[in-house]
Amino acid sequence: MDFRGVILLLLVFVGYPWVSVPSAAVRTSGEDYVRPPPRATLNLPSRRTKQSSDPQQVHISLAGGKHMRITWVTSSEASPSVVDYGKLRGKYTSTSMGESTSYTFLFYKSGKIHNVVIGPLEDDTVYYYRCGGEGPEFHLKTPPAQFPITFTVAGDLGQTGWTSSTLDHMDHCDYDIHLLPGDLSYADYQQHLWDSFGDLIQPLASARPWMVTEGNHEKELLPLFSSEFRSFNARWKMPFEESGSPSNLFYSFNVAGAHIVMLGSYTDYDQYSDQHNWLKADLAEVDRTKTPWLLVLFHVPWYNSNRAHQGEGDDMRASLEPLLYAAGTDLILTGHVHAYERTERVAGGRLDPCGALHITIGDGGNREGLATRYLDPQPDWSAFREASFGHGELKIVNGTHSLWTWHRNDDDEPVRSDQVWITSLASSGCLSRRPDKLEFGKISVGP
Repeated sequence: MDFRGVILLLLVFVGYPWVSVPSAAVRTSGEDYVRPPPRATLNLPSRRTKQSSDPQQVHISLAGGKHMRITWVTSSEASPSVVDYGKLRGKYTSTSMGESTSYTFLFYKSGKIHNVVIGPLEDDTVYYYRCGGEGPEFHLKTPPAQFPITFTVAGDLGQTGWTSSTLDHMDHCDYDIHLLPGDLSYADYQQHLWDSFGDLIQPLASARPWMVTEGNHEKELLPLFSSEFRSFNARWKMPFEESGSPSNLFYSFNVAGAHIVMLGSYTDYDQYSDQHNWLKADLAEVDRTKTPWLLVLFHVPWYNSNRAHQGEGDDMRASLEPLLYAAGTDLILTGHVHAYERTERVAGGRLDPCGALHITIGDGGNREGLATRYLDPQPDWSAFREASFGHGELKIVNGTHSLWTWHRNDDDEPVRSDQVWITSLASSGCLSRRPDKLEFGKISVGP
């Protein structure tokens, strides 16, 4: 093992100091709002107990075709991977069996991770369910089949006091699905933090589907060990197989009238890669008469006027933006930069009425603090930017209009700080200007 590997091993067992927290509130030039400093990491010891069959870290996700995946962890290896469910509290009319897995990470061994797909389920309906044949009852609500539908969005969550505020504010939204563009637990090799993160989000994630993609803090790559994305893939199985993807790191799904694509910023994306080939085929199958909205999420932003992480998305943008532009992508949501920014419609580095609207929302509550330094002057494509913790809410009202709102965490109150109506490209005439779908790879955008 090389020197870097030794250092990483030491970090796993003894911990390491995170980015320091400012001792005073931060004010940026020209803004009246004074941002409070980041809050400390929560003390959330794992509730895993030896031989316990109680379901822990329960979260749900869409599994395609009116099905839902229920995921939970038990300490007991004997606990069965079974879910009983029904539409009446305490009365279960259906049972589904599933599968289980576990993983090791150096000297850590996870609990038994259960994955059970239930359904078919009725749209816009509350179901009650029980995991493992015993224990507490949970409930979930399936998404609607038609508009309107509401998404919450927050990236770079972590496990701090601000994470708690963000989750609390989301809990007061009447939403259908949560979208998370990477950086979930901030475990960073310390595997018990995956367990505490699962417990932290369980009240929300067990009731509404969470659809996630990976960020850099999910990579957890150790030299000389095959560990890349091991924890993420074991704990957060997404419907990649249902969408024809070869990898859990990128996939797509349909809900109501939206086609949503989750891409991987940290897996190959050049024109010869599996991800590029899969995306090209996936977009070619999108029927904008049935799904007039096309949304895309990944971790590293392509359009970013913050000084943090400048240029990191350039290579991915060069490879994949032509495909997304040709497909008429309406909205691209990213994280990574710990601040909020919304662009105008843009493509090829310049304003374009048929380009995507980009939103960076890597401000869910992470322990690393806010990215407060912006480029000056502000680019013409940057419409609104602010370094504050918060979450977004996207309400797709119908096939032509949606309402985007960003809620800043002002102390412990959600304050609506940015709001804009978005018109779909499917209704704007832009799609008629696109080349044939089979020619996606030949289009070029920008200068």
